Amino acid sequence: MEYHLQAPFKEEDLKKLRAGDLVYVSGTIYVARDAAHKRMQEALDAGKELPFAIKGETIYYMGPSPAREGRPIGSAGPTTASRMDKYTPTLLDLGLKAMIGKGKRSQEVKDAMLRNGAVYFAAVGGAGALLSKAICSSEVLAYEDLGAEALRRLTVKDFPTIVVIDTEGKDLYKEVCP
Repeated sequence: MEYHLQAPFKEEDLKKLRAGDLVYVSGTIYVARDAAHKRMQEALDAGKELPFAIKGETIYYMGPSPAREGRPIGSAGPTTASRMDKYTPTLLDLGLKAMIGKGKRSQEVKDAMLRNGAVYFAAVGGAGALLSKAICSSEVLAYEDLGAEALRRLTVKDFPTIVVIDTEGKDLYKEVCP
């Protein structure tokens, strides 16, 4: 199936998705990679709040290249999601509802997704320049010293993704590449 959905996602929209569905995402999503995830975990461990309200939100695992003139962002391809797996169950338990990246996820992440009704989407690796065309705005929210790994808020329009793991735990990678 093919869907056009607005982020942050409604729970009923996520529940209808199945592994293999094509989803064009519009709305607000957040960008964080390894270093930003580490900082978020450190904040939580210190009893501090995260730089954004994570409940119901989507994190895209991406580190953009510098923006060209007249564009909000440079190449914006996904990074390998498993690098964030040690932090992800905590964020899912705090209310994170979707992630966008590439590659497989650990069993701990899958269990947390199932427990929390979350979805994992893949964006096509190697297509960062094309994906950047779906990004309307980019704003650094926190950890500016991390450069490309800073925490960002993006506004996207028809950002193309594929459901890899749905809310029922079905994993497209296991179905296609066991």
